[in-house]
Amino acid sequence: MSENRNSFPISRILIFLLFFTVNSLAQNNNCASSSCGNIRISYPYRLRNSPKSCGYDDPSFELECQNNQTTIFQARSRIHIVQDINYDYYSIRLVDPGINRGNLSSCPVYSTNNDYDTWPSILTSSLDGINVLFIYCLSPVNSSKYVEGPFCGNASAIFSNSSQIYTYVMAGARVMVSDLEESCTAERAVWTSGHRGMRDNSSLAGIYDDLAYGIELTWYRVFCGECEMDDGYCSLKGTRITCKRYCKESTPLSQQSFKCQFEFWGFIIGIWGSIAIAGLLALRFVIGFPFLVGLVVHKLRRRHLSMDESIEEFLQGQNNLTPIKYTYSEIKKMTNNLTQRLGEGAYGTVYKGKLRSGPYVAVKMMEQSMASEQDFISEVGTIGRIHHANVVQLIGFCVEGSKCALVYEFLPNGSLDRYIFNQQGLEVIALRYEKMFEIALGVARGIDYLHRGCDMQILHFDIKPHNILLDDKFNPKISDFGLAQLYPSDGSVVNLTAARGTMGYMAPEMFYKNVGGVSYKADVYSYGMLLMEIAGRRKNMNPFADDVGQIYFPSWAYEQLNGGKELEVKDASEEERKMIKKIIVVALWCIQMKPSDRPSMNKVVEMLETDSQLQMPPKPFMAPREIADDDVLTKTPPL
Repeated sequence: MSENRNSFPISRILIFLLFFTVNSLAQNNNCASSSCGNIRISYPYRLRNSPKSCGYDDPSFELECQNNQTTIFQARSRIHIVQDINYDYYSIRLVDPGINRGNLSSCPVYSTNNDYDTWPSILTSSLDGINVLFIYCLSPVNSSKYVEGPFCGNASAIFSNSSQIYTYVMAGARVMVSDLEESCTAERAVWTSGHRGMRDNSSLAGIYDDLAYGIELTWYRVFCGECEMDDGYCSLKGTRITCKRYCKESTPLSQQSFKCQFEFWGFIIGIWGSIAIAGLLALRFVIGFPFLVGLVVHKLRRRHLSMDESIEEFLQGQNNLTPIKYTYSEIKKMTNNLTQRLGEGAYGTVYKGKLRSGPYVAVKMMEQSMASEQDFISEVGTIGRIHHANVVQLIGFCVEGSKCALVYEFLPNGSLDRYIFNQQGLEVIALRYEKMFEIALGVARGIDYLHRGCDMQILHFDIKPHNILLDDKFNPKISDFGLAQLYPSDGSVVNLTAARGTMGYMAPEMFYKNVGGVSYKADVYSYGMLLMEIAGRRKNMNPFADDVGQIYFPSWAYEQLNGGKELEVKDASEEERKMIKKIIVVALWCIQMKPSDRPSMNKVVEMLETDSQLQMPPKPFMAPREIADDDVLTKTPPL
């Protein structure tokens, strides 16, 4: 009997290994291995123009080959250079495009600030990393931790009243921005894996070696699906993937799954007919298991009840809310059991639905309990009281147990970013600049309403193309109020415990306290960055542009207009060229470094609607890697 029992799990493991090997070979054989520069590209990675079946079904595993250099788009539209892909150890090593090995004056393009959310959840850091801070101080610092280094910002814009600035670089596993000297500010914070066992944080050359090595991430979770589907537990030990079989003979019975324990005891009882073991099993399940289930159910009910009570208490206090309250069964019926997914956000998934009265709707289902509660209250509490042509309308909501949902009007033309940026694989209508100008004006009116149209001003804090939706006539509507806040309409400064928004659209005061307090002017800055992308039909920052003058579009646009040069726009009429120029001038006013120098949104609307020529603003704060060569800046990037 012992031999039969031992052969059973061994055969299961052999079958699994055979299936996994054949499946892997089939995946690799169907797609030829490709390369870019010195990087070999195969499953789970693939080039963007390769069939999706050649790589893992996730945008995080799509690579691009630009100028014989492998690049990858990660979270928040950040582009990184791929230094190495190790298929034996399931790891990829990425480097900031601004870091050049051996160039001790090069500056990183991105600031990660030790933010693990920069990377997709399926990728995890495979090495203990270090944090590198690029610092500037008003007075010299006498500390061995501070290494003299380059300055990666616009010194005159930040310290206009200071005659001298001291620049340093500091690196270490526990280096934090809060540890800086009182006179110092961190301009950039970069997280890097560095060379294990070879780190030299006392010299600038050693720190740049770590930066040039980059951040090392592992994708071992991709290969764990088969293991977990077959009642196993997948983990990474060292650099090797292991799959623990709960039903394996060597695994202690107490560590095996309920299914395996049931099979074991059933086998013993069936063979030996032991009344004693049957009694213990019955006692275990009749008394122990129901008690455990009851305890778990009790805790879940208490948690859901607490969430229900807090949301219900909030809704009862909002007497002026007009949205309809739906049951969860009604939500499932209108979405056909949540079958047609439109997209996915930070705290939930959006599905297409249809009301009994006929109109289509977009239903946002919250999926994370504690985050969803706050996100739900924030969205219902702000957008539930808004009625404006340029703000998405909240039709109803659902609060039932752990299920929370928001029902919005359905906007068939999707988000604005589809029409601004050239996204591969998407067939969209090319909008003329006249329509883009109308969209820009509509968004401005919507933000102005949020700031001035209610008893309490509503600060959105996440204005960007992805959050601007378009109806069937391409009228814009502001959406996604998960980060929005209500504040008194007296123009007072807002107290925030952490920065809010999306990198590339966040106002400088979110990071630098000395430029001014956070207020409604933060939305003005984000709108200005959106205007720049509408005018250029591209991302504002493109470190891989063919011409270095094209890297930061706002900088190039300012130099062109300030120099009295005309903007070259393909397939645009004279009237549309004037519209583009007006959009850029208004955008330059909106992205001024100091909040006090930016116009209010009602002033922005007036500037867009006026027929008179607008005054050119001062040069705004530019990107950290602003190109200073005037000859280069005059080269024309395509609009």
